[in-house]
Order: sequence, then C-alpha cells, then structure tokens
Amino acid sequence: MTHVMFVAGLVGLFLGGEFLIRGAVGVAQRLHIPPLVIGLTIVGFGTSTPELLVSLQAALSGAPALALGNVIGSNIANVLLILGLSALITTVPMRLTEMRRDFAVMIGATLVLWLMLAGGTVARWEGLMLVTALAGYLWLCLKGAAGSSAPADGIVVRPLWKSLTFALGGLVVLMVGARLLVDSSTEIARTFGVSEAVIGLTIVAIGTSLPELATAIIAAIRRHPEIAVGNILGSNVFNILGILGVTAAVTPIPVEARFAGLDMGLALAAALAMLGFAALAGRVGRLGGGALLAGYAGYVGFLGLG
Repeated sequence: MTHVMFVAGLVGLFLGGEFLIRGAVGVAQRLHIPPLVIGLTIVGFGTSTPELLVSLQAALSGAPALALGNVIGSNIANVLLILGLSALITTVPMRLTEMRRDFAVMIGATLVLWLMLAGGTVARWEGLMLVTALAGYLWLCLKGAAGSSAPADGIVVRPLWKSLTFALGGLVVLMVGARLLVDSSTEIARTFGVSEAVIGLTIVAIGTSLPELATAIIAAIRRHPEIAVGNILGSNVFNILGILGVTAAVTPIPVEARFAGLDMGLALAAALAMLGFAALAGRVGRLGGGALLAGYAGYVGFLGLG
C-alpha cells in the first residue's frame, strides 16, 4: 500500500505540475511577458510548488531532514539532471548578459543558505529574511516586463479564465500528491533503514522536480531553450528563498551536519558550473550535458553507497 501511495503521489505531482504550468504560461502570454521572464518567474516558481508543499508537510510532520534534503537535492537535480538532459536534446544557449542578475541571486542565495546551515538551525527570522529577499527578486524580474513582448505568431493564447482554472486545478492536485509522497517516502525510509535525509536528497527531490523536468524537455524539443534555462534559475532561487523561507517561517528547521558538507558543496558547484557554461561558452552542448548527467549519476551512486 505504501508503494502505491508513493507512485500515486509522484503521478499527482507530475499531472498537477503540468496543469499549473499550462495555466501559468497562459496567464503570462495573455499579459505579454517575455519567455525568459516566464521561465524565471511563472514557470520557475510554479514548478517549484511541489517542493514547497512537500517541504512544508515534511517539516510539520516531524521530518525536517526530508524538507531540507528536498530543497538541496532539487537544486542539484535541476542543474545536473534537468539541464543535462535538455542539453542532450538540443544545444541550450545561455546569454550571460541577459541573466547576470539571476545568476548572482542564485549563487548568492546558495551561499547564504550554506551559512545558515552551518549555524545548526534555520530560524524563523532567517526564513522571513529569505521570503523578503524573494519578494524583492520577483519585483525586479517583473518590473517593466508586462506588455513588453507579444506571443509568437501561431501560438494560441487561452482566455484568462481558462488559464486560471488550469493553474488552480493543478495546485489542488499538487497538494494531494505532496501529502501522499511525504507520507509514503517517510515510511519507505524507515522500513528499509535509509535515512530521511538521503530519501529527501534523491527520490523525493527527483519526484518533486518532475514538473521542471517535463517543462525543460518540452521546451528543448520545441526549440524554446530560454524557458528551460529560466525555469532552472527561477526554480533554484525559489527553492531557497521561497520554499525554505516559508517553511522556516512556519517552523524552525534543525539541520543535520551532513547537509553543510557534501550536499551544499555540490549544490554550489552545480550553480557555478552553470555560470561557467554561460560565461565561457554561452551555451551547453551535448558534451556538457553528458558531463552534467555523469556528475549527477556519481552523486546518486555515492549516496547509495553511503
């Protein structure tokens, strides 16, 4: 029964995320927001809703390691797994001049989180500080973006009411899926003697990253890689400032010592690798995508051996 609940939770997260993405993109297109900004905000934040719901539920149900592992593991998966897969499908351009601010925020947020973890607990005031920083970042992203770009020719824009219905329906399905996923994964961790931290860093992190993965693959196939890149950057920022911020504001999060070591180190290394691709090559090709995927496979393998 536990495994059925786990699969049902993953399916709920994936389907709910899909509906949420469709609705959010429809709203953004109706408001004429550019694709990169759609990826950074509407899609990036929307696809991170599973992480938010899972982390909140995990923290409130007494599994803080699962909540924290979910955030860190999702950020690692977003770069190494999702960007890697996207680059295998098509070359992903990353123009640093257009995303300098967003890279700075992502790397800065990662460093701030590492400092917070070193303190042993993410306190309520720290959570509120992160949420405030997110509000400022969102304001900067959307400032002057509305009305700046009409949808491309041939794109059918849904009525606003229909897009909102998609988004709200997706959110409801996400909430149900998140509850099933947290309950079942915690039980699986206890049954097999696997720590909740490892479950959060791998299975739950990948499961809640399915909306990002689906969005990135679809964007790559349709030759809209700017949405995939914006989705990854926006999601990583929201995971730290929004998800961890809201969760810590609701209840302080005790930190296992392991998170401040390898896991945060790899999260920062992944963020810097993404910046390196943008600064040095201006793109991620198939070779780079393969290297990112190899790095993720090595990380998951190391966790399994541990």
